[in-house]
Amino acid sequence: MPLSMAGSGEPMQIKKVGGKEEVRKFLESLGFVVGGIVTVVSDIGGNMIVNVKDSRVAIGRDMANKIMV
Repeated sequence: MPLSMAGSGEPMQIKKVGGKEEVRKFLESLGFVVGGIVTVVSDIGGNMIVNVKDSRVAIGRDMANKIMV
C-alpha cells in the first residue's frame, strides 16, 4: 500500500519507491530506500511528517503515493 494510507505511529518497511528517475533519486537522498523503516508522525491535510533514518521529513501526498510500504 502507499505510504499515504499508512496509520500514524506504525513503523513500516519500504517495499518500493516509484516515480520518474529524478523523483526516485530525490526520495533516496531524503532516506527513502527499499528496506528502510519509515514511521508516519502526522498526516494533516494530505501533507505528512514522517520519521526516516532518525530524522523527520515533511512530504506531500503526491510523494507519499510513490512510496510503497
